[in-house]
Amino acid sequence: MARTLSIEPLTIEPLAGTSFGAVVTGVKVTTLEDATWHELYAAWLKYALLIFPDQHLKRAEQIAFAKRFGPLEFEMAAISNVKSDGSLRIEADNDDVMKILKGNMGWHCDSTYMPVQAKGAVFSAEVVPTVGGHTGFADMRAAWDALDGTLRARIETLAAHHSLHHSQSKVGHETKKRDGEYNGYGLHDGPVPLRHLVKVHPETGRKSLLIGRHAHNIPGLDKAESERLLQELVDFACQPPRIYHHDWTAGDAVVWDNRCLLHQATPWDMTQPRVMWHSRIAGDPASEAALH
Repeated sequence: MARTLSIEPLTIEPLAGTSFGAVVTGVKVTTLEDATWHELYAAWLKYALLIFPDQHLKRAEQIAFAKRFGPLEFEMAAISNVKSDGSLRIEADNDDVMKILKGNMGWHCDSTYMPVQAKGAVFSAEVVPTVGGHTGFADMRAAWDALDGTLRARIETLAAHHSLHHSQSKVGHETKKRDGEYNGYGLHDGPVPLRHLVKVHPETGRKSLLIGRHAHNIPGLDKAESERLLQELVDFACQPPRIYHHDWTAGDAVVWDNRCLLHQATPWDMTQPRVMWHSRIAGDPASEAALH
């Protein structure tokens, strides 16, 4: 049901056919009054994904909007097949950045492989391809709610290690190599964080699954059983009505709650440019720190 607030002509329309997400119209995120902001934040906690069409955010505007959610892990980074000189990456070259783009097509949470998991992210579209390049989101709260009692009881006491080195190795990324194009945190094969498979949201109290492509090596299980269980959970969790794939229009902006959603990139014709901008909201160490 659409909700119109008297503060500004703001409409929050829940996504049809899904357990989460809403489209927000009637406002520009660059000029939000405090009262409207508080309403939006409450909606974000409820829906976990807010979509803002027709924003066309400039760099400083996106960073300022992201900072309203809290300190940033990083201010802004391009997620793109366009090089800094304006030329397109050649998919067949399969360089490090291309491997990161392809790795991100697996369902994941951001920064679970770091000591502190991210709180969320603001993501915006500058240039979009004519076909493909959607971004998928999956509701891990609804996934937990839908699990049968036997599986819930089994996984509630389990944890998994999270590693970008591990997940990227599955797409053939030799992460120890440094080519100067991508050398982000986590591309190592040393100690990695351990996180519970079931997470309690620090602001809503709702439980959700904490899984995805970075998760592996559940203590107490052998490697094959661990991989099988984690894949079973992803396969179960990431299906309707718990998923939504956003078909981008240039100017769109979204903000998602990384504490309860997975997300994924999807393929597109890489002879066409795709330029997206990512601002990552830092997690609170009190609630998002790894077990060790």
